[in-house]
Amino acid sequence: MNNPAFSGFTSLALKVVGVILIISSIVDYIILAIPFNPLDQDWQISFTNQFVDRGIIPMVGIGFIVAGYWIGSAMSDGKGKISLSDLRFWSFLFASLLGLIFLLLVPLHLSNLNRARNQALQQIEQQVTQAESEIQSQFEQVNQLLQDNTRLEQLNQAIESGEVQGAQLEQLRTIRENITQLQGNPQALAERREEAQTQLAERRQEAEQRARTNALKSGIRIGVSSFLLAVGYIMLGWAGFRSLAQGNR
Repeated sequence: MNNPAFSGFTSLALKVVGVILIISSIVDYIILAIPFNPLDQDWQISFTNQFVDRGIIPMVGIGFIVAGYWIGSAMSDGKGKISLSDLRFWSFLFASLLGLIFLLLVPLHLSNLNRARNQALQQIEQQVTQAESEIQSQFEQVNQLLQDNTRLEQLNQAIESGEVQGAQLEQLRTIRENITQLQGNPQALAERREEAQTQLAERRQEAEQRARTNALKSGIRIGVSSFLLAVGYIMLGWAGFRSLAQGNR
């Protein structure tokens, strides 16, 4: 502070860096919002995640601006009227606005995560139900073929004829292999169905646990971070306006 020229340069540099950080953050937030679809739940979750992850940058910019003015005031008497053109006024106003936004994002994000988790669980339930139906249908078909030699011959003819191709052919071959193995061990059919249902139940449990865990982790990380940012920005804005009011006296 003993060198006025150096102090003046430091003050200006801090203000410039602070303004750049704030403007770049605003531009970044605008880009994050594109394509703008605020009514879409997935868009809200994605935007909130990225918005909160970048939330500290404007605070750093405001800190630089405040530090720049503090160094500048140390070179003078520290007095002076505060006008609407003062960067500190707009910085503290921006901080207060961000504090309100981050505070509102906490319940909004938790609500979106809860709905997204429920939708994921419903989708898992539908997939499991469909898979169970396919398993039941396949084993009923195999059981019928085991008891019907005519249909077994038709199955062999369909495979050997070459008229069936692709996934359908692979399915028929799988059925024939199962029949061949089960003809020597009829009890294995029930065992295989039970094994398939057990594996399906395990996959269902893993998918449900993964959906719940991801929602919980995101809720804690983004929720806590957003709340802390809200507290920080609100305190920064309140303390800043208070200091400006005292400086105007």
